[in-house]
Amino acid sequence: MQLMKDAEKEIGKVMVMSDEELERLRDKITTTPSTLPYGHHAGSALIKPEDKGRIKGQALAAMHEQSQMQLSQIYDQVKLLVKQAEEVQNRIEVSEQIYTAEIKFKPLVGHLYHLYEKENGSRLLSVVSPKEWGPSMPFKNHIASVKLLADHTWTVLE
Repeated sequence: MQLMKDAEKEIGKVMVMSDEELERLRDKITTTPSTLPYGHHAGSALIKPEDKGRIKGQALAAMHEQSQMQLSQIYDQVKLLVKQAEEVQNRIEVSEQIYTAEIKFKPLVGHLYHLYEKENGSRLLSVVSPKEWGPSMPFKNHIASVKLLADHTWTVLE
């Protein structure tokens, strides 16, 4: 109770200040504290000035790093696609050579065959391997051992 009475006495006191003191305090007093660029009392939130150049620099560096990583992934994917396209192109070229060669049987998918060049320069597809012919091979040379794939293209095995 005594504390309450003391508080009422303090509230009722009138502070007297000189014009000089009022002028000094005028810069520190406002009727719109929300517009101040700093906290206006001890309980205000801490407001620190930002180093905008550093923040932008860090964000820019992070953006470049992330972008470079994504570009590297895309580059690797493109390399893989180019390699796959080259393999398909190679299979097409080999398939064209085989289909223009002499074939005296119906090739089966998944089986191994051998492409030979005859003495006259024409080609022949055979089921007999170069090892099976031995030294009496009747052809000029063995071009490739191939396997027929399900899409009727050929892949070179040897």
